Amino acid sequence: MAFHSLPNLYLILSFSILFLSSFLAQAKVTFKYCDKKGNYDVKVSGIEISPNPVVSGNPANFKISASSGKAISGGEVVIGVSYIGVPVHTERIDLCQEVTCPVSNGNFVISHSQTLPSITPPGPYALKMTLKDDNGELLTCIKFNFKIVFGSLVSDI
Repeated sequence: MAFHSLPNLYLILSFSILFLSSFLAQAKVTFKYCDKKGNYDVKVSGIEISPNPVVSGNPANFKISASSGKAISGGEVVIGVSYIGVPVHTERIDLCQEVTCPVSNGNFVISHSQTLPSITPPGPYALKMTLKDDNGELLTCIKFNFKIVFGSLVSDI
């Protein structure tokens, strides 16, 4: 490598670092409670989606970090997904399939994986998640947006 090309290399590396750091900052998922004035027993502290954006035909992992003000012996997670405002998927999951029950006071993580069909249209989606205890009492309700992109049409052969 010629000495005069080093400044170009530094410039390329600087832009690469800037691009990657801006990408990672955009990967943060923001959410809203369904009822802004609601006093939910379960408080959500963060959401991670991997990969972000979600790739159709591949597994997507959702991790919701939360804390509970009371012990939870069981319950149900209800997930509703909308595409451009139109409901496209609803799923009811036993809470104890996603976390170890009983959930004691304090922090816990709800982890859910889903493989989307490869024909899932790309674009903006909205997800609403409610968590109810085994008596049907609403513990929390959140909404957040995510994006789906098409997977590769080329085989990994």
